[in-house]
Amino acid sequence: MWEDFSTDEVTVPQWGRREFLKMSALLGAAGLFAGHSLSARAAAMIDLPFVNGERKLIPAGTFPQKGEMILQRVRPPLLETPWSVFDRHIFTPNDQFYVRWHMPDFPDHVDVKSYRIRVTGLVKKPLEISLEELLHDFPLREMAAVNQCSGNSRGFVNPRVNGAQWANGAMGNAVWAGVALRELLQRAGVKKGATHLAFRSLEKGMAPFPADTRFEKVLDLEHGNDGEVMLAYAMNGATMPLLNGFPVRLVVPGWYSTYWVKMLTEIEVMDHPGTGFWMTKAYLIPDTPTGYMTPGEKGVKMVPINRMKPRSFFTEPGSGARVAKGHPVKVGGIAMGGSTALERVLFSADGGAHWQKASLGHDYGPYGFRAWQASFTPEKTGAYTLMVKAVNRQGEEQPLQGGWNPGGFMYNAIEHLPLQAV
Repeated sequence: MWEDFSTDEVTVPQWGRREFLKMSALLGAAGLFAGHSLSARAAAMIDLPFVNGERKLIPAGTFPQKGEMILQRVRPPLLETPWSVFDRHIFTPNDQFYVRWHMPDFPDHVDVKSYRIRVTGLVKKPLEISLEELLHDFPLREMAAVNQCSGNSRGFVNPRVNGAQWANGAMGNAVWAGVALRELLQRAGVKKGATHLAFRSLEKGMAPFPADTRFEKVLDLEHGNDGEVMLAYAMNGATMPLLNGFPVRLVVPGWYSTYWVKMLTEIEVMDHPGTGFWMTKAYLIPDTPTGYMTPGEKGVKMVPINRMKPRSFFTEPGSGARVAKGHPVKVGGIAMGGSTALERVLFSADGGAHWQKASLGHDYGPYGFRAWQASFTPEKTGAYTLMVKAVNRQGEEQPLQGGWNPGGFMYNAIEHLPLQAV
């Protein structure tokens, strides 16, 4: 386990602008995918814990800047973080940070010298900001936050739905470094009547999408201007990998990663919530208090997905582990509050009949992972089912069973871990 609860030995990664510029020049000089051939590399197989869960565990170097990953799809690349990584690191290493792109035609390199972020629309002074200006002309902002795909854990949804059948590894925790979006909006000067912000990516359409379909997400102006939403150009003390959004990606802490636009190139200030495909057709959830509905239910109003739900996970011991009767068993994992800070983690060693508070590790901020730890002593031999659930400061807690919606989004059921005492 990567954290000793008696210390704060896990340190926040340090980052330097000089190193970023050096790496940026290298990334901008050549296409990282030049000569890339997935078929030329051997891959092991791994079984994810659901029906049809067999996947390739691809070796380091199969994809540029990436270590060993679970392959969900080649193009657009969908790469899942192996679960063992979360047992070793509170901050997910960049080279094993999950990857999720939407359309096959995304840039395989970026010219950092010509790269610009445009701020347009209902502003007094339209801006075109270079990467160097972003680094040097605005105050540095750093934040620990979990980036989680809205379809994380979709493979556990029942009845099953279409989409990538992820296990729990379509998420990662990082320290993001960049500029608060509010700084750019203040410089541009937002005009009266503005209500929303559209964020556009260098990722663009290719079959089955219309050629002019660009990836675009929209936030309320008030949300985007809250000082927390930021433009990140570094993660975990290093330059962001190209597959994770280099050179700049939007960070929307507490919201699902569909809003964390990669390769951000344009921000438009608008007076409407947007009419594009990615806000009106994709990533929709039922307009209910939970975001769930009954399978087959008709006439349900749908709205864009938004805030994350609380979650907690086991990282030790492993599923099905054999433990000694009469001896204390150390149990631990990671947890997050979702859209707000984590309040507590509750652990059960008897299938949910009784719950106890787990100990929490260092707090790196309201939007990041926290380690948790508990112990129990099996008094008799036989099977045990351990359970863990997170509760955030708004009082939201994980449900016993995962809810359902047509996209398989926002799964956050209580985790179960079977053990055998001998």
